Amino acid sequence: MRKRKGAGRPTIADVANKAGVSTITVSRALRDPSMVSDHLRRKINNAVRKLNYVPHSHASALASTRSNIIGVIVPSLTNNVFAESLRAIYDAFGQGAFQVQLGNSRYVPAEEERLVRTFLGQRPSAMIVAGTDQTDVTRQLLENAECPVVQIMDVGDDPIDMIVGFSHFEGGKAAGLHLVQQGYKRIGFLGARMDPRSYRRLEGFKEALQFGGRYDPDLIMTTTLSSSVSLGAELIGQFCARRPDLDAVFCNNDDMALGALFGCQKAGLSVPDDIGIIGFNDLEMMAAAHPSLTSIRTDRYAIGRHAVEMIQSVLSGESPDKKIVDLGFELQVRQSTSRSAKA
Repeated sequence: MRKRKGAGRPTIADVANKAGVSTITVSRALRDPSMVSDHLRRKINNAVRKLNYVPHSHASALASTRSNIIGVIVPSLTNNVFAESLRAIYDAFGQGAFQVQLGNSRYVPAEEERLVRTFLGQRPSAMIVAGTDQTDVTRQLLENAECPVVQIMDVGDDPIDMIVGFSHFEGGKAAGLHLVQQGYKRIGFLGARMDPRSYRRLEGFKEALQFGGRYDPDLIMTTTLSSSVSLGAELIGQFCARRPDLDAVFCNNDDMALGALFGCQKAGLSVPDDIGIIGFNDLEMMAAAHPSLTSIRTDRYAIGRHAVEMIQSVLSGESPDKKIVDLGFELQVRQSTSRSAKA
């Protein structure tokens, strides 16, 4: 795991990394040693000596002016996937001393960078950002931020600071393996708004189909248009017209999967016998649909809650049990893929 960077000489973040505590704890210990335990103070003093760290007087003065803001940046406010994580964050911070400020990057890297600069200019107590695909500049800004940073909705072995989520690659792989095991032969992928997380789902799906001897690159249909139920219905119609032999489809999210179901029903196709459908995230509508829709279930509320717990641990002067937390996913098998295996 890379260290959070400083510029040139050792920084307070380097001391924190060496001591295994948060930058806020180091700041407290240097400003007023009585604010931390003897054990933590010894660890921090040892790190200071080993790194030859010299506190910057101006930075020390600013350390006491950190705001009560928790900055949260997500790529969409209309995508239901992020709503549950945001609800967990607001449930935890909404009634306390902290103020949650929300930014919407709209899947635009430059906008995410602008929002990060804006939030960091307010000296937040912590930052929560969605995903692992920040630009080099944005990542450096967050690495140099003297506050806890939690990436959510993904996992990886090189987080900026802390991360909690699940593997999109493994989720896509599980969807592909399920369709192969159910006996579907000509299995396609239907994806909209192909952000990096959706591409990782696609890569996992392709690996599963290649393993099962079912991968056909002609059965991959994607678009840059925003996901919606109506778009899913439209595209599945185009897909089936172009490849009438298509007998199963993995959609990169549940909106597209529900639309695919409606499109198949309009075309007179039986789900799951003529065509199987599986989505991703397992929103409430998947169980309510008729037939009910198989999906990869992700616990978005637990992701948000765990991110808050990580932050609270750091702000209290402790280190979280783990800085990389994979909460996993569950394959929720329902009627839309429950046909008997066919030769």
